[in-house]
Amino acid sequence: MRYLAIILIYGCFQVNFAQNYAEKPLQTKDSIQQKKWVDSLYNSMSVNEKIGQLFMVQVFSDKGKAHETSIAKLITGQHIGGLIYSNGGPIRQARLNNELQAASKIPLLVGMDAEWGLSMRLDSTYAFPWNMTLGAISDNELVEQTGRQIGEHCKRLGVHFNFAPVLDINTNPKNPIIGNRSFGEDRDNVTEKGLAFMKGMQSAGTLANAKHFPGHGDTEEDSHLKLPTINFSAKRIDSIELYPYRKLIKEGLASVMVAHLNVPSLEARRGFPSSLSKHIVTDILKDSLGFNGLIFTDALTMKGAADYVAQGVDGSRTKSTIKGGEIDLMAFLAGNDVMLMSENPEKGIAKFVEAFNNGTITEDRLAHSVKKILMAKYKVGLQNYSPIGIYDLENDLNRLKDDLLYEELMENAITVVKNTNDLLPLRDLETKKIAYVSLGDDSGSVFLDELKKYTEVHEIKADQLDGVISKLQNYNTVVVGFHKSNANPWKSYKFSQKELAWLYEIARTNTIILDVFARPYALNDLASIENIEGIVMSYQNSKIAQEKSAQLLFGAISAKGKLPVSTGAFFPVGTGETYNSLMSLSYGLPERVGMDSKLLGRIDSIANYAIDGKMTPGIQLIVARKGKVVYNKNFGYHTYAKKNKVDADDIYDVASLTKILATLPVLMELEEKGSISLDDKLSTLMPEYKNTNKKNVTLKKMLSHYAQLKPWIPFYYATLDTVTKRPDPKYYRKTRTKGFEVEVTNTLFMRNDYKDSIQKIIRESDLLSTLRYRYSDLPYYILKNYLEGFYDKPLSEIAEDRFYKSLGANYTTYNPRKKFSLKDIVPTEIDDYYRFKKVHGYVHDMGAAMQDGVGGHAGVFSNANDVAKIMQMYLQKGFYGGKRYFKNETVDKFNYCYYCANNNRRGIGFDKPQLGEEGPTCGCLSMTSFGHSGFTGTYAWADPEEEIVYIFLANRTYPKAGKNLLLRENIRTEIQRLIYEAIID
Repeated sequence: MRYLAIILIYGCFQVNFAQNYAEKPLQTKDSIQQKKWVDSLYNSMSVNEKIGQLFMVQVFSDKGKAHETSIAKLITGQHIGGLIYSNGGPIRQARLNNELQAASKIPLLVGMDAEWGLSMRLDSTYAFPWNMTLGAISDNELVEQTGRQIGEHCKRLGVHFNFAPVLDINTNPKNPIIGNRSFGEDRDNVTEKGLAFMKGMQSAGTLANAKHFPGHGDTEEDSHLKLPTINFSAKRIDSIELYPYRKLIKEGLASVMVAHLNVPSLEARRGFPSSLSKHIVTDILKDSLGFNGLIFTDALTMKGAADYVAQGVDGSRTKSTIKGGEIDLMAFLAGNDVMLMSENPEKGIAKFVEAFNNGTITEDRLAHSVKKILMAKYKVGLQNYSPIGIYDLENDLNRLKDDLLYEELMENAITVVKNTNDLLPLRDLETKKIAYVSLGDDSGSVFLDELKKYTEVHEIKADQLDGVISKLQNYNTVVVGFHKSNANPWKSYKFSQKELAWLYEIARTNTIILDVFARPYALNDLASIENIEGIVMSYQNSKIAQEKSAQLLFGAISAKGKLPVSTGAFFPVGTGETYNSLMSLSYGLPERVGMDSKLLGRIDSIANYAIDGKMTPGIQLIVARKGKVVYNKNFGYHTYAKKNKVDADDIYDVASLTKILATLPVLMELEEKGSISLDDKLSTLMPEYKNTNKKNVTLKKMLSHYAQLKPWIPFYYATLDTVTKRPDPKYYRKTRTKGFEVEVTNTLFMRNDYKDSIQKIIRESDLLSTLRYRYSDLPYYILKNYLEGFYDKPLSEIAEDRFYKSLGANYTTYNPRKKFSLKDIVPTEIDDYYRFKKVHGYVHDMGAAMQDGVGGHAGVFSNANDVAKIMQMYLQKGFYGGKRYFKNETVDKFNYCYYCANNNRRGIGFDKPQLGEEGPTCGCLSMTSFGHSGFTGTYAWADPEEEIVYIFLANRTYPKAGKNLLLRENIRTEIQRLIYEAIID
């Protein structure tokens, strides 16, 4: 019972505190100590010091010593109570703030406009998405987290009040000052977002400020320049504009900023700013809404207030009172607590002193506001003030967790506005020829680069529209990116007339997807959307927004966003088509999938060690987990001459990875269809083997390297002149001639019939004397021959048609010289034993070279990104990009060790982890994992248990194959070990 009583008492305390928090938002849990501190400080202050507390002056950290000195004089001479920082940088501001706090007798209350983060005012700080972008998100916990992280930044920089969130309901698309700063036009959505943002920020110890009371969302004028008018009825304002304030006040809102607006239904005096109206500030905000937090004026330097002129007795108007502090006094008498950015603080304070002395300001009125300010100072910890730490400040304001949140915010915000015939997400890539056209005045290069990760995409450019239309005739899908500056939310967002003309004409003759990287109101410019099949609203042109939008187009991430505002006649607020991910690879940060960036970053040192140690000239590296590429880096150069840096679009000879990238998937498909069985014997599949020593070899044994086949036969050696050891003219020509059309290199053409000789040599080759695990290339020579006969086409075409095209693996190919420039192909060796030249754009493996570059065991060229797609498809049990390539059980059947009991670790085609101490992996991953390695230094591995794909491409054979230092130094497996050590969930 005693325990129950304690629980009940604690529960009652919590309820009472929550109620008090709403009614007294500036009160702390130790309210008795707070009151003692406030009363003691207040009672020790002179009238001038009390009045000074009411003023918060603007400070810049980039205006130099004279400006800083003038602010210090205001602090020491006028006893001002607060600072609002504007433009500058974080280090400069922190140092200046420390100096100014040290100069002040009473700790200063510090505020900033940091609606989307400190970057609203400061360089070198983080910019979160605009409120309009947040308004598209359904998950309000993400908005709360945004408020929390912005609050953490503010607190780290010594900022106590963030003048956010903006609660204006932006019902007017022409609003010149709010727009992107609003969460949208829907009252409830704005309220929910504003409340979440407030809760998050205040939970971090930074006090919130809701603005711009009583509502700046439906104006076409900027109160910085003039006094805007709100012509709604009092009833409408109460039910719409005031609704968010009512909700936030009930939840403990710390402060409100009163705007400079002309609101005839709430203030009878014509042209009388709301910030100076006692009826609006006191009667409505304080009394009717029951708000007991701090009330700030909007900046009193803004023309909406500063240009207000009282009507004289004789009907004339004069501005003579302004410079005398009259506006400041009027704002205070209206019920405001803090005069923000007075035009002349000295004269304003003098005016207050005069008003106090003549009884216009009473002691009670002064105490009411000053004590609230002091309560706020106590609440933010100024009773125990300590200077801002400079060390690591910029890093603390630009954290990994901020990028993580930004990624998630954009993934949840980007909105599919129109999707005719389910064009999105883009599927069936084998049928798509995709072009990209960039409109707008900002770069879309990040977007284009990300699009290219999914399939072949060409950018189309021309000076004239006719040129664009002509070039687009070769494509059946056009992505039009409309890219506008992301510098700030006020930047231009409109289409030019030329851009609209181009868009309409491109849409008239093509299937297009319009992706808008600007505020939603850009769509208002569209007179017609009839010919535009897909429209995506990406809201901002930031790097992450561009990346995530490209991923969304291809279904790597799901579509979730909803329009926060109506756009023209076509799309009402709340529009947004949703779809699920197609399970294509996405790209993001390691922590999103339970990995540690810093730990994963240790891979860099091993990769660089390999490069510096000349184990390979260059490396492409990819790590993916849970379907997300989280490490994607390139190291070194194509060769040791260091002329061409390795790029993500460069392609490598993947050597024996060909076995699982080309031959194996085709075999798996046939096995699943019942065309072949793993228990089929060679004599059944290929009649020419009936009378050979291999007639009883089964597919299962062949592909498990458990069939007594020789590891390797140097077919090329028999075609060399026995004396010169160079290609024998009997078998080769230097140019393509009739009968000599097998292109080994562009200066070496082999006799056509020798390909048959290779198959004959294999059939007649001896078996090994004992049955044991022995890795062999020969099964893939044999099966390549079988598959080409089955389909009546080259293996290169089979793999491309059945897999690569639909996977979007457009960098994966045999004979890359036919498709790619040599500058994009990494060379493999300077050959002095067969081809006697640099092997560049031709397969390194001699046996594959003797098959016109198309081997079942070697010959594929690719980049790490494409190899990752194929391995991810295997990892996902045969499903990728919305297409099922294999049944789950098919992948399981091939990824199984049938002969482990015989000390053979291999699966069917796949390599598997070692059974003992040594083997192909780090020994630190599951036995369900699988992969393969290649002679040129390549490595691909997938682990279903940890959902990891790891790709390592290299040309360690350049300039000479020689010693395999990558293997000797365990470079690939040491990197694999670091990958697993980076797992944190």
